[in-house]
Amino acid sequence: MNARVGALFGKRPQMLAGNNLRALAGPILICMILGMMILPLPPFLLDLLFTFNIALSVMVLLVSMYTMKPLDFAAFPSVLLFSTLLRLSLNVASTRIVLLEGHTGPDAAGQVIESFGHFLVGGNFAVGIVVFVILMIINFMVITKGAGRIAEVSARFTLDAMPGKQMAIDADLNAGLINEDQARKRRLQVSQEAEFYGSMDGASKFVRGDAIAGLIIMVINIIGGLIVGVVQHDMSFAAAGKNYTLLTIGDGLVAQIPSLVISTAAGVIVSRVATDEDIGTQLTGQLFTNPRVLMITGSILVLMGLIPNMPHFAFLLLGGGAIQLSRMMKKREEAKQASSALVDVAPAAAAPVESNEASWDDVTLIDALGLEVGYRLIPLVDKNADGELLKRIKSIRKKFAQEIGFLPPVIHIRDNLELRPNAYRIALKGVEVGVGEAFPGQWLAINPGQVTAAIPGTPTQDPAFGLPAVWIDTNLREQAQVYGYTVVDSSTVVATHLNHLVVQHAAELLGRQEVQALITRTGKDAPSLVEDLVPKTLSLTTLQKVLQNLLEEGVPIRDMRTILESLSEHAVKLTDAHDLTAAVRLALGRAITQQWYPGNGDMQVMGLDSGLERVLSQALSTSANPGLEPGLAHTLLTETQKAIMRQQNAGLPPVLLVQHALRAMLARFLRRSLPQLKVLSYAEVPDTRTIKVANLIGG
Repeated sequence: MNARVGALFGKRPQMLAGNNLRALAGPILICMILGMMILPLPPFLLDLLFTFNIALSVMVLLVSMYTMKPLDFAAFPSVLLFSTLLRLSLNVASTRIVLLEGHTGPDAAGQVIESFGHFLVGGNFAVGIVVFVILMIINFMVITKGAGRIAEVSARFTLDAMPGKQMAIDADLNAGLINEDQARKRRLQVSQEAEFYGSMDGASKFVRGDAIAGLIIMVINIIGGLIVGVVQHDMSFAAAGKNYTLLTIGDGLVAQIPSLVISTAAGVIVSRVATDEDIGTQLTGQLFTNPRVLMITGSILVLMGLIPNMPHFAFLLLGGGAIQLSRMMKKREEAKQASSALVDVAPAAAAPVESNEASWDDVTLIDALGLEVGYRLIPLVDKNADGELLKRIKSIRKKFAQEIGFLPPVIHIRDNLELRPNAYRIALKGVEVGVGEAFPGQWLAINPGQVTAAIPGTPTQDPAFGLPAVWIDTNLREQAQVYGYTVVDSSTVVATHLNHLVVQHAAELLGRQEVQALITRTGKDAPSLVEDLVPKTLSLTTLQKVLQNLLEEGVPIRDMRTILESLSEHAVKLTDAHDLTAAVRLALGRAITQQWYPGNGDMQVMGLDSGLERVLSQALSTSANPGLEPGLAHTLLTETQKAIMRQQNAGLPPVLLVQHALRAMLARFLRRSLPQLKVLSYAEVPDTRTIKVANLIGG
């Protein structure tokens, strides 16, 4: 054990040392560049540095050829800058030694410059000048200009596409297709891609400047060399011109050839289309896969080779090779088709005529919760446009889970061009349950009923609760608050409406999957309780119906332990879900009471007139599912509405307290017309609470 620990701690300093060395690579390179510009270098060291520059350019080109996508070589703009500075500093160092020692001969600046000046251009300085200028034109006018243009357009398109990519990531996150870490990585990749193309757009200017600087340096070196050789060293004009021009051309070529290689690498990086293949595989896989192309190309070369005075050998050799390669590829394809036909002969005979058969992939499932927005509301769901609706939706789901007791389905957000520009639509299982309008940049001033003055704006209604409201400009926000309006922004309007509908339809959102997840979660804290009840005593379907009944009456299901304990007690003798719901409500009585009357103060409730209560009890006794006589139903509904108005005007919650036997019937009857009314039974109220009837129904 100690040996293993010692080995681990022994490796750690080595790893740290390796990381420190890699971190020092940049500063060391900068110091080298500055040193070459300031300090005189011997010819041997110049040879090493010129060789390093050539090796670096080849490495950069090969890495760019083998990358799958541009971000695999994200350091390329920085490499481009450093390599350009390295070449320029080498030019400065070589210029110094050429002008100081050029009179001694062509090997004054090292063997690398001498080799480039003699062997590549044959010792002819006129040829060297022409080759040097041609290389610079190719680099400056063709490769660098094209790569710079591609980088500029790519940067523009990448920046324009960023909001859409961010929205797609947020939509996938809200849909549950990716988690938070994956979304964070994808956002980082999008931002890095934009930064890369922006950097490449600027870095291409370094290469263009390098080409111009190389031409100017060459002219200065030739003129300076002639002056130094003739004036200071008493050389003849011809001898000075030959020595210094060859040294200058060799110096220029040894710097411009790596520059051309680096520029080619930049063009490869920005011009390629990101796939799962490197550039070499792409080229061979897409250029030499069609035998017809090779056959036609070979035929054209053969015909050109038959023309008199043409280089017959070259044309006939390449043309014949292309034709032979085309025949080999065609034979290979025919053999592959024949083998596949032998294998698939039986299925082919029984195959249907239609090639595009329907499959289960063609079935599109309806989203449990959906939010569709017009195109002007897209910034509300776009973080880059300072939209906060996505964050609010996440908060809505979290708050719902904490207050109601289960996690609602993911809310799928889409844009819908069929909607009005500022409109939005909320759908539950594909069915519209709410619509509204929001105006980004404006504020909704809601009239709670106690405003002191009107405020100018566009009249409307609060989409969540139907209160009168006005859309106002930002400069009227503080004035509206002074007048007593409740002022909220457009994202809050949509989020509040969505939250209201989600809570209102909580029972419909509690599906079998959510119930199973809730049981699994409860089983972690009370495993024996869950195992003994579901599915031994109570089916999952019945449990789901009980929980839905509670949610329909506005009772949270956070206290699952109490709910399951009550069901375990009564499920043996009761099988009806409504009867089980009533038993569970008795167990949750304290929580239900606290929901509407927090604390220990008096409960000022609405009550039934004794005569009306007697009539309803008689109707209940006649049948298990009694139906109220139309006149009685109308009177009950009208009197209840009046009592609710009196209760709300007094600032009291609309709660009706009745006998336990009547509670379920009245709750079902009044819930459709008066959803704000909550019906409690005397048995659900704890003995410690004092009850006062503030308003009487039917009295």
